[in-house]
Amino acid sequence: MKLEEEVVQRLLEKKLTITTAESCTGGLIGATIVNVSGASGCFNEGYITYANEAKVRLLGVKEENISKYGVVSDIVVKEMAKGALKSASADIAVAVSGIAGPLGGSPSKPVGTVFIGLCIKDKNTKALSCRAYEFHFQGDRTEIRHKTVQEALKIILSAT
Repeated sequence: MKLEEEVVQRLLEKKLTITTAESCTGGLIGATIVNVSGASGCFNEGYITYANEAKVRLLGVKEENISKYGVVSDIVVKEMAKGALKSASADIAVAVSGIAGPLGGSPSKPVGTVFIGLCIKDKNTKALSCRAYEFHFQGDRTEIRHKTVQEALKIILSAT
């Protein structure tokens, strides 16, 4: 069974809904999930917020956090996930921001640096739990984006 099939099956079994907030993957996580038949039972909407302005406007990311920490940071992906979770009224949100290259890297954040954020709302208590994960992938732009999708799916599985 493919990873995305496992994710959809798990979400359906647990009656959980998911939303995505994507930057460097440009909707690839959402597209991978909806490739699975039956995904409409757990996936209602996703956000492709490639521009910083979109992250602020659609997801409520604070401009000062983008300025202070950079868009590719744990703080920003957690804010992206929180904003998507709230907007979509979902149970789980996964957010990604990274540098897929070949341009855009720096000594402190080289090409391949990706942050994945995950927020889960407890159905009973409504408490919110958010985490961010940092990765340093190797490969070209396409490989980095696909590796990001696979890691995001693994994170979703491990959290549910």
